[in-house]
Amino acid sequence: MAVDLAQKHKELGEAPIGRLLWKFSLPGIVGMLVNSLYNIVDRIFIGNGVNSEAIGGLTVAFPLMVITMAVSMLVGVGASTLLSIRLGEHDHEAAEKLLGNGFILLIIFGLLPTVVGLPFLRPLLVMFGAAPDILEYAVDYTWVILIGNVGASVGFGMNNFVRAEGSPRMAMVTMLISAIVNIVLDYIFIFPLGMGVAGAAWATIIAQAISALWVLYFFTLYRGSTLKLKKAYFRLEGRLFKQIVTIGLAPCLMQLCQSLVILIINRRVGVYAGELSGLYIAIIGVTNSIIGIFMMPLMGISQGVQPIIGYNYGAKQYARTREAILKAIASGVVISLVAYVAMFTIPEQLVSIFNRSDTSLAQLGARVLIISNLLLPGVAFGVIGSQYFQAVGKAKMAIFLSLTRQCLFLLPAVYIMPLFFGLDGIFFAFVVSDGSAILLTCICLWWEFHQMKRKGLLK
Repeated sequence: MAVDLAQKHKELGEAPIGRLLWKFSLPGIVGMLVNSLYNIVDRIFIGNGVNSEAIGGLTVAFPLMVITMAVSMLVGVGASTLLSIRLGEHDHEAAEKLLGNGFILLIIFGLLPTVVGLPFLRPLLVMFGAAPDILEYAVDYTWVILIGNVGASVGFGMNNFVRAEGSPRMAMVTMLISAIVNIVLDYIFIFPLGMGVAGAAWATIIAQAISALWVLYFFTLYRGSTLKLKKAYFRLEGRLFKQIVTIGLAPCLMQLCQSLVILIINRRVGVYAGELSGLYIAIIGVTNSIIGIFMMPLMGISQGVQPIIGYNYGAKQYARTREAILKAIASGVVISLVAYVAMFTIPEQLVSIFNRSDTSLAQLGARVLIISNLLLPGVAFGVIGSQYFQAVGKAKMAIFLSLTRQCLFLLPAVYIMPLFFGLDGIFFAFVVSDGSAILLTCICLWWEFHQMKRKGLLK
């Protein structure tokens, strides 16, 4: 174990940044794509196996699912960031203590949405914008998801630990296994068994439970892991809890803001779309899924660069931290450009994947897809650039940058832009928000490295 751990330390601190970024980001990209497939595959099967209204039901339910994911990210990202830094400092015991505390917190926080959400499920979904024609679909799907939330919390959260420990390929394998299970069960439950939206939900929670069991196996019985879950570290420590929450608060707030934004957009669509609100809510769900596919590589790069930055920052190798974030951003821009071309070339074809018989969904969805993502290539600066501050433990800056794109810039624009452009203004609001967030992140990164140069930490 000592040899393996030393080798991983040496690699993170000495290997070429480009090679490290490829090694850690590729599994991260695959993992994020696979993670997004849960909701996307559900929508594809439901859209073709049930109807477009059922897609709208999932879209309305999505903010509640985002909230549950946010709670998992609070612990998963917070603890894994600190874990990477402690490994960079060669403090193996502190890293295992973080692992044990993180595991217990994921169980506790995974139960909270279930306990709070189930008794108030129907009024919550109405508050999230569920029209009468899609409410029952949303209820049928969401109550099952909430039942299995603990498995989702442990599987998703602890997969961050696997990556931070230095095993990105195992993190990728974990997500692949659960995704394959989800796809197979989706087909079986929706088509042969005719279980509808509930079948998609059951497929999801079973797959997530398998993911959780696999991750637990990695940190207990798997010989290749350098960190182990130990009962001695299951007792929660207030100091560690505070540190985990402080670091993990940024991505958590980002997810919560995303939930709030979806809620508000659903309700604003109801104001401006009138009788077509159900169709447009389904369109929002479809376009979010498509953009989710395009965005997941950026998120994968963001996750992949985190242990590289965290380790080298902890080891005081600041030139390598700068090189890592700049190369990560450049990679994200290239990927975004490819997605940008696809989105503008075949928008209707992309939308029609979710329902091949509904021409209105395809035509209107293509328009919404293009309008809301005019600045997609530049989004890499905001998504990946803000990761630097999270990875080095500068929680306040990470929180601020996370909030700008998802909330501080977007929400005012969602209310202001429709005054000038009507329904289209809701989607133009994303362009305003993206542009503002890109500029701000660039300024913050420049200032960070400028200050390092002034202090003699960088040449």
